[in-house]
Amino acid sequence: MLFADHGLSAAQISTLFVIWSTTAFVLEVPSGAWADTYSRRTLLVLGALLSGLGYAAWITLPSFTGFALGFVLWGTSSALISGTFEAFVYDELAARDRTDRYASLLGRARSASFVMNLAATALATPLFNLGGYTLAGVVSVLSCLVQAAVALSLPEAQPVETARDSDEPGSRAAFTNYLHMLHSGVTEVLTSRLVRRAVALVALLGGFLAFDEYFPLLAREAGATTSAIPLLIAGTVAAQAIGGALAGPAYKLPAATFAVGLAATAVLIAAGSLSRSAWGFLPIAVGYGLMQLVIVVSESRLQDAITGPARATVTSVSGLFAEVFAVAVYAGFAVGSIWFPMSILVAALTIPVVLTALVVPFALPPPGGAAPDNSVSTEVKEI
Repeated sequence: MLFADHGLSAAQISTLFVIWSTTAFVLEVPSGAWADTYSRRTLLVLGALLSGLGYAAWITLPSFTGFALGFVLWGTSSALISGTFEAFVYDELAARDRTDRYASLLGRARSASFVMNLAATALATPLFNLGGYTLAGVVSVLSCLVQAAVALSLPEAQPVETARDSDEPGSRAAFTNYLHMLHSGVTEVLTSRLVRRAVALVALLGGFLAFDEYFPLLAREAGATTSAIPLLIAGTVAAQAIGGALAGPAYKLPAATFAVGLAATAVLIAAGSLSRSAWGFLPIAVGYGLMQLVIVVSESRLQDAITGPARATVTSVSGLFAEVFAVAVYAGFAVGSIWFPMSILVAALTIPVVLTALVVPFALPPPGGAAPDNSVSTEVKEI
């Protein structure tokens, strides 16, 4: 809404989303390798501060250029946090021999984030009425500072596995370790069939989150006012919180169950979108909640499937391909908006969701990891 109310067209807004995803795409894997060789907690703090600077750019330079700068900063922040957060949590649990709690903990953490998102969404209307986009932007910057403070307070144990020792001095040794971790992570993705399929599945599911970037425009097309739109979006956020919270109990269900859930997601979102009414956001919310459940379970099983030392790098590879898919989605919306209304475009995006549901039984790793994958290279096993 901020962009649209400052005169940007749907195509320009989609271009901003492409800039955002492209930035994250370029930095995703390199930042993952950095997280495997440097303090993950520090990177989480840095990521929060950069996103705060991005919001500050939006309210101080409310133009296409300022918005693009904000998205570059936000994309950099996303790259630093993506992969880093999941690896950080998993290794902290591994240091305490509690990795069996990862799915439940990740689900609760994601649900808590959605609850906070829901609170922010509910506050959007009174903040907008009180001080417009400027006040909402200031509060967003402050929330990033709180995020940085929380990240700084987290404990940080030594990684379960570390990069190889080096006799090289200073920065050269650090760069050597960085390249080693980058190579280890990419090699595991390329040589382990189990990890490769899980990475691809998580990437596709992550790309489908591009849906919600267009929900405000969909709501406006349905006739909702700017003040009412956050209330409609709040339903989708609440459903995601519920879906994330259920990920722990659902973690060990058969893969076919999640395939059915993802297929139901497509039907619900398409039906809600094509209804072209505010009531359509009810099935959309239910579908989005189901998809969040599948996403958290898939991410958790991916972590269990990783056996090498470059956990953040492997996770970032899935993030990279999620950004590739997201860019394709944004580009499709930018081009499609010339001929089709938003309701048709959102419904069309559910087609690849259905196709992904068909491959879930083959791509989703079994719960709790699996027997050693014979396709993993000897080099990765030795690491």
